[in-house]
Amino acid sequence: MDTNAVREQMLDAAFKAADRFFNEKLGGQDRYACGFAWVTVFPEHKGNTKAGKAERKILAELGFKKDWTGKAYQYWNPSRYGCQNVDTLEEGARAAADVLKGYGFKAYADSRLD
Repeated sequence: MDTNAVREQMLDAAFKAADRFFNEKLGGQDRYACGFAWVTVFPEHKGNTKAGKAERKILAELGFKKDWTGKAYQYWNPSRYGCQNVDTLEEGARAAADVLKGYGFKAYADSRLD
C-alpha cells in the first residue's frame, strides 16, 4: 500500500466534501454550531502480532495517532478546512472515513461540539 497516495486521497476527499458542504449548505458563511471532527480507526489485529504491528505502522504513516484509550487511532480535522462549523468538519471526516473503508479499515467519523 502506498500510504502517501492513500493519505493524499483521504485528505483531498475530506477537503472537497467540507468545501462543498460549507458553500452549498451554509452559503459560504461560518455559522451555527462550533466543534471538532476526526476519523477513528479500530485496528483489526492485536498489537503484539506481526499483522497488528504492520497495521499500526501503516496507520502511523497515514498520520494517525493513538486515542486516549490506546486501542483506536485518530486523525483530527482531516479536511483541514478553515472554519469552526462542526457539520462542515464532520462532512470532511465522513469523506475521509469512506476512503479508508475502501482500503479495508474500520473507520468512523466522530465529532463533538465546542
